Amino acid sequence: MSKIRLMALGGLDENGKNTYIIEVDDSMFIFDAGIKFVSEEMYGIDYIVPDYDYLIKNKRKIKGLFLTHAHPENVGGVFDILKVLPKLKVFATKYTIEYLKLEGIDPRRITEITAHHKINCGGVSIFPINVNHSVPDAVMYVVNTKDGAIVYTGDFLIDPSMNGNYSMDLGKIAYVGKQGVLCLLSESVFSEHTGHTSPGHKFEKFYKELVNKSQGRLLISLFPDHLYTIQEIMDSLDNPHRKVVIMGHKLQNLVSMAIENGYLTVKPNMIGSLEDINDAKSVILIADDKKNQYHNVRKIVDGYDKFITLKEKDTILFAEPNYDYNEKRIVDLQNDLALSNIESYTLPKDRNILHHASSEDLMMMYDLLKPKYSMPVEGEYRYMVGNANIASDLGIKSENIILKQNGEIVTIEDGVLSQKVETIKIGETLIDGSIGEDVGELVIKDREVLGENGIVLVSASLSKKTKEILIGPEVTTRGFIYVKDSIEMVDEIKKISEGIITKNTTREFVDYNAIKQEIRETLSKYFYNETESKPMIIAVIQEI
Repeated sequence: MSKIRLMALGGLDENGKNTYIIEVDDSMFIFDAGIKFVSEEMYGIDYIVPDYDYLIKNKRKIKGLFLTHAHPENVGGVFDILKVLPKLKVFATKYTIEYLKLEGIDPRRITEITAHHKINCGGVSIFPINVNHSVPDAVMYVVNTKDGAIVYTGDFLIDPSMNGNYSMDLGKIAYVGKQGVLCLLSESVFSEHTGHTSPGHKFEKFYKELVNKSQGRLLISLFPDHLYTIQEIMDSLDNPHRKVVIMGHKLQNLVSMAIENGYLTVKPNMIGSLEDINDAKSVILIADDKKNQYHNVRKIVDGYDKFITLKEKDTILFAEPNYDYNEKRIVDLQNDLALSNIESYTLPKDRNILHHASSEDLMMMYDLLKPKYSMPVEGEYRYMVGNANIASDLGIKSENIILKQNGEIVTIEDGVLSQKVETIKIGETLIDGSIGEDVGELVIKDREVLGENGIVLVSASLSKKTKEILIGPEVTTRGFIYVKDSIEMVDEIKKISEGIITKNTTREFVDYNAIKQEIRETLSKYFYNETESKPMIIAVIQEI
């Protein structure tokens, strides 16, 4: 019999950062290493990963990291986890490896696995099964123990019409259910959506109608991570004279990789180049991302893109989910486009662009696996509760439904759920992508001050002998006032600074630190009285 411990370092009661741990006796297995995207208010922060301290302390027990599919919320933290665990074994399917290669990870660090081929690791067998999702080669994992299987679904939907690299083996899943499933860890993101996700996730007909309807160029903004969407767009293009122009290095590299490896099928000569960008029949794919959604389209609309200038007959399609927090952003974009007589479209609101399991998909998964215990994962707490309610409706006892937070440990010993409450200390690591390092709260606070109130730099050069002001005071501002429109204020800043410097340089000993401090304090009061803002003030005084 086995002692099994289940926990999440990230992914519970949140979107992203999916990192789950399954311990079987003295062996530890990690499933996914995701990131969480951040709002623009977190200045200079690109994403968040879990604190990996627990893994570092228990690295001798870790047998491997198993990745389900190539989405940032599930694999975006691989680079960061390998920095702290350089000897960690990583297992993934071919497409996921190719995706991570584009992200700068050495593919030699990862062992390629194939669905339905057992992996023996630390005396435990792990079995990947292919699932339907918006990227190829997505898998779920079955961890076999003496007390029954632990199943982690990753992201999925159920659509028997999806085939090839997007297919799902329901027969294998049913077989696992017949062998006995101790606990099911299933995603919760779409648990409140009634019915099946399929066929609401399919848009080829919609794309085809829009392609035929558009009189000029068709610009499509999309997430590059959803290869299924890109394939549908390619399939919708019947006109051999329409060239597809791909904007952005990330999207270009991903499309090239997918074509080379047989994951994306395109007609001969369909992919064009920048030379085709002004062709009246071109279809232009614009890469977008979840952190700064619509940013690239906004650049085009405002006239800042160096390659694309909008024309009146252009049509723009936003082929991505519109998250609630971006509602104003897309409304403003569509208003500006309308003012320029340019048609724009979003995907029908009654459809599901995201390929996640709706309530009926979850019901089918529960019905196939018939788990003794259910542990909803992945998603905000209300969606985890929605998942739990589905499990309850299907006959799983309430005491066998496990709702936890990150860091709370579930123990199942000899097939029986323990009532013992145990937690580990968890945290988050904020990553500045430009330096690839953790950024502390103090740095965030400084960036917040700069972002909200701006910065004022006062500089002056004094004679080393006479202490007279030779140059300045000069005033430079960023994000506070526009100098050309605030000449009077700039003159006043210079006057205040010059007075403080002159007053404090008549003595034999000059304390420059005291002068700079007085400039900061005096200007701070002045700025607040004049503008009710508190910019960061930097005073620089040097002798020459």
